[in-house]
Amino acid sequence: MLQINLTGKKAFIAGIGDDQGFGWAIAKALAEAGATLLIGTWTPVLKIFTTSLQAGKFDASRRLSNGSLMEFAKIYPLDASFDFPEDVPSDIQENKRYKDVGGYTISEVAKAIGQDFGKIDIFIHSLANAPEVRKPLLETSRKGYLAALSSSSYSFISLLSHLLPHMNEGGATLSLTYIASERVIPGYGGGMSSAKAALESDTQTLAWEVGRKNKIRVNTISAGPLGSRAATAIGFIDQMIAYSQENGPLQKELLASEIGNVAAFLCSPLASAITGSIVYVDNGLHTMGLASDSRSLS
Repeated sequence: MLQINLTGKKAFIAGIGDDQGFGWAIAKALAEAGATLLIGTWTPVLKIFTTSLQAGKFDASRRLSNGSLMEFAKIYPLDASFDFPEDVPSDIQENKRYKDVGGYTISEVAKAIGQDFGKIDIFIHSLANAPEVRKPLLETSRKGYLAALSSSSYSFISLLSHLLPHMNEGGATLSLTYIASERVIPGYGGGMSSAKAALESDTQTLAWEVGRKNKIRVNTISAGPLGSRAATAIGFIDQMIAYSQENGPLQKELLASEIGNVAAFLCSPLASAITGSIVYVDNGLHTMGLASDSRSLS
């Protein structure tokens, strides 16, 4: 029987801060396949996340098919806006959510992973942020636009660059994108659509560079809308979910586990010839050029 088997593989998932998003779903799928999990959690929410985890608040979501609970070999504080300690401005260093936490820049986390676990096999990028996401692109400031690209796309380049010395040949990396990179999604602003477009372009270039240099595969999943806590930042996620269910070829709810399952496949030897690809997991919504529920059709 054909199975996804990641036993003995070590995966680092950057961007888990609760049990609702795609990062958690991917981690769970990798755990089901036998992988050892290391995660990076945004520094300001680290204490809340670890406290909730230890208190058992995520136990129901952690339950695997064999009855055991998904475990994390280590949780690293991570702020992917900063590559090196000297990049962190003084006001961030002195912020109460950062002050007592060390080693959260990209270079420090990558170095710590190497020291703690030697080599890893899988890197998942589940990070996105745009401080002005609710602003139209025309009203987005330079600072807000560049912040969106920094957090949502350049962070993938930097993390991969710093993690490469600590990755085994034949490994796999994966990021998450959204159809707003290719189509107009009114309200998905603040430079996020631009950041996703950059991420997709970078996926192809990086697939060439690290494929030739390190024999590592680079792919991205274009996921449909999911009502996660992070997605509420855009302000109209419920409408996007309803639109997707009404107008997609498959008229059903998109489950986070469906993204997790595809991620596990793409990170496994079963996908050994797939790299530089955008894989759509959105109930087929990306194929549509006309909304079937448009008032103009009535």
